[in-house]
Amino acid sequence: MHENSFLSHDVIIAGAGPVGLFLACELALQRVSVLVLEQAKTADAPLKRLPFGLRGLSTASLEALYRRGLLEALVAAQRASNVSSDVTQAAHWQHQSRRPAGHFAGIQFFRDRVDESHWPAPLPGLPDRTMAVTLEVLEAVLAGRAEALGVEIRRGATVDGYLASNHEVGVCAGPERFRAAWLVGCDGGRSAVRKIGGFRFEGTAPEFTGYSVEIDLADGNVLAAGRHLTSAGMYTFTPPSTIAMVEFDGGASHRKAPIAREHVEAVLRRISGADVRLTRLQRATTWTDRACQAAVYRKGRVLLAGDAAHVHSPLGGQGLNLGLGDALNLGWKLAAAVRGDAAAGLVDSYEAERYPVAARVLAWSRAQVALMRPDAGAHALRGVLQDLMETRDGATYFAERVSGISLRYETDGLHPLIGKTMPDVGLAPSGAVDERLNEGKGVLLDFGPDRRLEALARRWTGRVLYAAAKSARCPALRVLLVRPDGIVAFASDDAVALDPIADALSRWFGTPEGEARGR
Repeated sequence: MHENSFLSHDVIIAGAGPVGLFLACELALQRVSVLVLEQAKTADAPLKRLPFGLRGLSTASLEALYRRGLLEALVAAQRASNVSSDVTQAAHWQHQSRRPAGHFAGIQFFRDRVDESHWPAPLPGLPDRTMAVTLEVLEAVLAGRAEALGVEIRRGATVDGYLASNHEVGVCAGPERFRAAWLVGCDGGRSAVRKIGGFRFEGTAPEFTGYSVEIDLADGNVLAAGRHLTSAGMYTFTPPSTIAMVEFDGGASHRKAPIAREHVEAVLRRISGADVRLTRLQRATTWTDRACQAAVYRKGRVLLAGDAAHVHSPLGGQGLNLGLGDALNLGWKLAAAVRGDAAAGLVDSYEAERYPVAARVLAWSRAQVALMRPDAGAHALRGVLQDLMETRDGATYFAERVSGISLRYETDGLHPLIGKTMPDVGLAPSGAVDERLNEGKGVLLDFGPDRRLEALARRWTGRVLYAAAKSARCPALRVLLVRPDGIVAFASDDAVALDPIADALSRWFGTPEGEARGR
């Protein structure tokens, strides 16, 4: 325990989905005591398995998992559960003659048109720039790591009230009461933490109801496999039984009543225009394109992350990656606040950096919905976009957006690396950054070497690690400061001047060890 010996935990997280579990891992890595409260009584859920639970991890997410030593475990868990081979069968986009790079509003773009020549080199530990995974496997790996780090996960515990003061948060979960220094809502789009706290949730109302269903068809040949935009909406068919479809009804059918076979059959007929007959409805869920964002991510000692902070349609599959990015950004900052060595404004920088990222994703989602509308204008625009995506510049632009490669936090730094994820710059020794980031600390890379930098790093002992290295790809580099989340905080190709580096260290890592601190 850090701030108050009477608290039950340093941080309470509501929600044991991927975002809440990854945040718990990040905090526990920094020796922060964490309690995760999850409404569901068990981690097992059909919607987390194939086919509905299939998700895509972006380059940014893969780098984060790799640098925390989680990617190898994730790949191994997929192999052990036979998910790797099943993913290929479940993903309709894998069954194409050209290798897909993603889609926008259902319009596919392909890797053979993407120019990766100016992209940062991928980290050597990544199997690819993207990876398909099921929520079931991802959550199991994250939960296992969290519990190994000492995180307590309580399932069947619903947050139904809390009271926050300037020093702590009292949380009610049924008959149980807990006290912590901080509360983080990672409890999804209908977040109890957000609603109880009165966080304004602003955005746009839904235009459609989306359906994900498993069915038995009387005749499987009446529907063509793949994704199809029609005059009534869109449907995707992965034989023999999986369909995702969208009907522009203003979201009228979302969560209104139990989904009946007859209703699904009627909707599928309208959208596909085919004489479809369902003999059985195995499983079904609905969703919409509602796009909303919390006006603020923090109220005192209560914060929001993931879908609790922002929701949008699952089109393009960016929601999971957006939430994991929230957790990666927030974890080390909140841990510093718990320890008492956070620089002024460090926790608030979470919202400052992540809010614009989510706003861009919501705009991206709304643009896709506009292109999918069943009208002549949208149809014409889709044709223009399809032509654009077949060009090298067009495909590259869309690939950069969906992969996370184009992410850069706003910064006043002049060096092009500042604000971006630390790329593979051909370090020798090769693990100079990644092995140290496994510990969740910052890294000061000295390309001189310059022993003054080593002495400077020692002033932040326990928070920043020093490493001397050489760069094969960026030989002009003289110094790099990398945050615990892998973001470059300072970089210079010029002769080393200590004052700017010390300023960056103070900004991100607080007052040096042994010097007077202010809370």
